[in-house]
Amino acid sequence: MQQTGDDYRHKGMRKQLVEVLKGKGITDMKVLEAIGMVPRHLFIDDSAFLQHAYADQAFPIACGQTISQPYTVAFQTQLLGLRPGEKVLEIGTGSGYQTAVLCQLGVKVFSIERHRPLYLETRQRLERLGCKAQLLHGDGFKGMPQFAPFDKVLVTCGAPEVPEALLQQLKVGGRLVIPVGEGVEQQMLCIDKKSRKSLYVRHMGPFGSYPCWRIRPVEHLHVRGMFYFRPRSEGMKVPRKAMNRNEPAVSQQFFVEIEPRCS
Repeated sequence: MQQTGDDYRHKGMRKQLVEVLKGKGITDMKVLEAIGMVPRHLFIDDSAFLQHAYADQAFPIACGQTISQPYTVAFQTQLLGLRPGEKVLEIGTGSGYQTAVLCQLGVKVFSIERHRPLYLETRQRLERLGCKAQLLHGDGFKGMPQFAPFDKVLVTCGAPEVPEALLQQLKVGGRLVIPVGEGVEQQMLCIDKKSRKSLYVRHMGPFGSYPCWRIRPVEHLHVRGMFYFRPRSEGMKVPRKAMNRNEPAVSQQFFVEIEPRCS
């Protein structure tokens, strides 16, 4: 990665950030190395925040969006369990910081951003930094069927539902990481696609993410604390009841059988 405008002070601050992330439970050394290599200050436009670029917190960027907290970036990336050469679909390019971290890990990144000004700005930024990623301006719910299937799918912003299109574009054996919920706080879900009709879902704890989009209500069921997705063209709704912050997080693990679509 080309790092023009990156000096020894920034590198020192990144080393400190890596230690902070280790202290918060990030253990994947390759993820930590990637965080230590990507110059986060180059993804922040507002000079008022530059001196705090390596603080473990989110900052505002263009179009009313945010650059994610480094811990969230590291946590989601660690959950993906990436291998070099894998195809990764990212929903919500934002500033491109998460995109750059993924590129640093040697995967093939396909990323979608719904805000056109942000998409154009970030595309230029990533090109300057030498990050090779396939970027698209469009609706993240639709994914990138022209490049599917993907080994991993990462949704970087809070969504009220798990989009069916993203599950369809995920390989069998692949993994989707997505924060789900309709309030300020969402539950981070890690979803493994065991077969075309079976998903393995884990709750990984509460997170706060900027919402991706407004969405229509869709059909869903809630059965004894388990998610039950009923595929429909609008997507798959995750019940609010299952998002209760008082429910245990990581301990909630279960299989979900997907009903076949009616012809």
